[in-house]
Amino acid sequence: MKRYIHVYTGNGKGKTTAALGLALRAAGADLKVFIGQFLKRGNYSEIKAITRFSELITAEQFGGKRFIRGEITEKDKKLAAQGLKRIKEIVLSGNYDLVILDEINVAMNLKLLSCREVLEVIESKPANVEMVLTGRSAPDQIIEKADLVTEMKLIKHYFSKGIKARKGIER
Repeated sequence: MKRYIHVYTGNGKGKTTAALGLALRAAGADLKVFIGQFLKRGNYSEIKAITRFSELITAEQFGGKRFIRGEITEKDKKLAAQGLKRIKEIVLSGNYDLVILDEINVAMNLKLLSCREVLEVIESKPANVEMVLTGRSAPDQIIEKADLVTEMKLIKHYFSKGIKARKGIER
């Protein structure tokens, strides 16, 4: 079965959530899933939930202890490069049916990774691997390469009223 490339982008909430929903659906069909989270590190609620499906879903994080705010460090660049190298290994391993690159678009936008490097990984993807790239500001070249692109559009969000991220809903 041919597998495709998805991009979930835009300023609205739900990009990672949509990818995780697809991971859950895939696991329900006995497909093996790998989730690589760029820029993130920590025991978020989704990571806790994924461990319950560890036979079918594997997750690794390629970020520092904080989501990048302000100055990009050499450590941030090194972590992203190591993450992309790991993703390429995973994609070529033949062990996974679905590979999710969470927040990879943001990593490119922050210049932690080049679009060219990410396109090389996409182009190395075997036909039997489905791939999802999430994050705001997906580069045009990535959108062009994708088979499915969904833009999450922000219309209204309670964060603008000062509501903090809530456990189990936003984090």
